[in-house]
Amino acid sequence: MRILYSFLQISRNMHQRNQTTISEFILLGLSGQTEQQKLLFVLFLSMYLVTVVGNGLIILAISLDSNLHTPMYLFLANLSFADMSSISTSVPKMLLNIQTKSQSISYKNCITQMYFSIVFVVIDNFLLGVMAYDRFVAICHPLNYTSIMHPGLCILLTVIPWVLSNIVALTHTLLLTRLLFCDNNILPHFFCDLAPLLRLSCSDTMINELVMFVVGLSVITFPFALILFSYICIIRDILRISSTEGKWKAFSTCSSHLTVVLLFYGTIVGVYFFPSSAHPEDTEKIGAVLFTVVTPMMNPFIYSLRNKDMKGALRKLRDRKIVLRLMPRASELLSSS
Repeated sequence: MRILYSFLQISRNMHQRNQTTISEFILLGLSGQTEQQKLLFVLFLSMYLVTVVGNGLIILAISLDSNLHTPMYLFLANLSFADMSSISTSVPKMLLNIQTKSQSISYKNCITQMYFSIVFVVIDNFLLGVMAYDRFVAICHPLNYTSIMHPGLCILLTVIPWVLSNIVALTHTLLLTRLLFCDNNILPHFFCDLAPLLRLSCSDTMINELVMFVVGLSVITFPFALILFSYICIIRDILRISSTEGKWKAFSTCSSHLTVVLLFYGTIVGVYFFPSSAHPEDTEKIGAVLFTVVTPMMNPFIYSLRNKDMKGALRKLRDRKIVLRLMPRASELLSSS
């Protein structure tokens, strides 16, 4: 027994000596080839600018147009802000690393990046559920819509997703900070994501993986169940409408949201249930690009192209900019005359 105890003690001491304090991680990015790096820089910079400008215009149009000061567009403005923030957590750092040819990120910045990436992906999920409930009330209970979706409930439905998403992110972050990272600090990803960070740890990650599975399943299941219930009721009520014009008018009010839902959950099914690669790192990269870059970029196009009210608000915003540009010129002409 003494020999066994001595052996275990020596092994523990050797293990502790081999452990090092990781001060930074190395992000390998999406590709290591120089030619592909240049192409990725141009591609992701373009996608980032389109996403920020598109979602920014939606937020600006909603805030300036009093006709859009309704629950639906309040939730849409929050979704656009979450999409802008989601892409901003990962892509700017990736672009900076490509430009400076540096792949490092400090431990603190890595944990911070992981925290906010979880927050904004989770809040997208919750907001889609909230928006589905809003469409359910608007179509299935139109006469009681104002009394049901009163300002107090709208504020509550806006705040709860932000609170829950931060709780989810904080839970994963606190569990991760308990883990030890040894010599390996190479992260095969373009930003600090939870799953690859867990694989780098030399500690027991069973609790982290269990929490990630349970919480992740809950975050997807509850909003999806709300969306499914809402649209079952919506379709049932639309089919009861006698006129084709009435059916189309009712469906058009939720077509943009339904398109975003199909894009979001179609991505989940396509990436995680039918993976195209046997390597989990590739699946995670594809999923991360779709969730943090592609989907936030597509949402403004979906809502601006398929929504008449949003088209009108964007036209007003464009006309207002033209008027503001002409005003200084007009004042100069008046003063000169």
